[in-house]
This record gives sequence, C-alpha cells and structure tokens, in this order.
Amino acid sequence: MADTLLRHEHRVDEALNAVGAGKVDGRVMMPARFTLAGEEEPVAPAEEWPNFQTDCYGFWLWAATDHVVRAGGRPDPTVERAMRLVVRYLLGAGETPCYDCWEEYPGLLHTSSLAAVSAGLRDAGELLGDAAARSYAETIRQRLLGGEFTLAEGFVRSAGGDTRVDGSLLWLSVPFDLVPVDSDIFRTTVKRIREELRAPGAGVRRYVGDSFYGGSQWILLAASLGRVALAEGQVDEARELLAWIEGTATSDGFLPEQVAVDVYSPHMLAFWRERWGATATPLLWSHAMHLTLLTELRS
Repeated sequence: MADTLLRHEHRVDEALNAVGAGKVDGRVMMPARFTLAGEEEPVAPAEEWPNFQTDCYGFWLWAATDHVVRAGGRPDPTVERAMRLVVRYLLGAGETPCYDCWEEYPGLLHTSSLAAVSAGLRDAGELLGDAAARSYAETIRQRLLGGEFTLAEGFVRSAGGDTRVDGSLLWLSVPFDLVPVDSDIFRTTVKRIREELRAPGAGVRRYVGDSFYGGSQWILLAASLGRVALAEGQVDEARELLAWIEGTATSDGFLPEQVAVDVYSPHMLAFWRERWGATATPLLWSHAMHLTLLTELRS
C-alpha cells in the first residue's frame, strides 16, 4: 500500500492545487480504490463508481500507526514516507466535501469521514512527531463536537441538515477514541442507533431509509455495535451480536456484506440483485470485524 501511494505522489500535488484553487473535482482528488497491482482502478464512463473519499486515507493512517505501535517499533522508510505523504494530503484536503464511507451522498461533510481523518492525523502525528498533524486532528475533533454535526445532544450522519443517525458513528468512540464511550453525546448517539437501526435480535442497518440492497443489515456494523457494547460493559449484547454474525455464514464459512432480512424496501432489494447479483460474499471487512469482536470477547 505504501508503494502504491508513493507511485501516485503526483496526484497529491494535483489534488492540493485543486483545493487551493477552489476547483475540487473528484476526478483529480486521490482515489479511494486501487487495483491489486497498485494502479488506479479504471472506471467505464457508463458505470461510474464514486472514487473520492477522505475517510479511507484517515483509516489507513490510523491502521498503519496502530500496526507499527503494536509491533513496538518505527515504520520502515517506505511506510514512513507514505504516511507523511498522506498526512500532507489530509492537512490540505481533510475537510473537503466528498462521498461518505458508503460511497454515497457526495458534496457533503460526513461525520464519520472527518472522524477517520482526525484519528489518523492524531495517531500518525504522535508516531511521526508531527505537531501540525496533531493540532489539525484536534481542530477537526472540536469541529465535530460543534453544532454542525450534532442534534439533540447526539451526533448525526452529516452536516447540512441530514438529521439521521448512521451506524458508522459508532466508530467515533470505538475504535477512534475521539469521544469517551460513556460521554453523554456518544450515549445519545448509540441509543438512537439501537432504537432506529438495530433489528431486534439481529444486525444493524446503515441509516433510516437506506435503499442499497433494500436496506439490509450489515455484518460490520453489528460487530461495531458489539465492540461498543463491550466497552460499555454490556457483554451479553456483544455475545448476542457475535452469535448473529456467525449465524449468517454460508456452509463454506463465508460472511456476506449484508443480510437481506426485514429490509426497508423489497423493491430495491430486487433492483440491486438484478443489477449486481447476490450480495458480496465473502466480504473481507465483514470477516475482519468478526475476528476483531471475537478476539475482544475472548480477551
């Protein structure tokens, strides 16, 4: 990944020049996806797939830092160069309206996207001794706590009038640690997620009104809520969510992206199945979150 980022260093300069000129275009910003060979993913004009997100770069900084810290060392020179490149990109583009973490709702500032940027800059800044990264991370965190991203003492999914709660808001506390799990603002947020997005005895939807695959329940969000429940001391709920996740596996042990049970819209479920086929199975993110929750329950 570090090698891939460094091969696309020129794209960072192009993107930051666009931000500076006030001419942001998703086609010139750093892409959210690369091929396994490390090239930018080609997209046919007739099948445009949103490819400008800031959350993925914040996530990568956060994850890369966590990996290095767990190993008890420093990043090797290639990884460090890539981390510093991403820090430079996010210092200039971290608060740029973009697609959200679900590749939807372009042109808005999304709470979980800014959270990923803040957490990545904070942790990478600490590891690399970059005071500017740490300072900007705190600036973003304070902005998230302001009125743009909150309503009725809880977080909402995006600035600009979207008052819905989103399952990705769980990440603000676990794993990003931007707000304490027992803070009033996070408790209110989690309460809404449980009431509005969790299916009784089952998984977690992304947000009210979701039409992707009918508004199915997502494995990774069930695991995210399980991790939050553990942090709250709600061990039984975490085990219940783990059991539901494992119960969705195929006979081969594969976990899907989402589970189409009790969907918001059967019509849209049929639409997406006709367009793209069955839901993605197996999905790496689902498996990773299952293993994370399982490990934390056993520790």
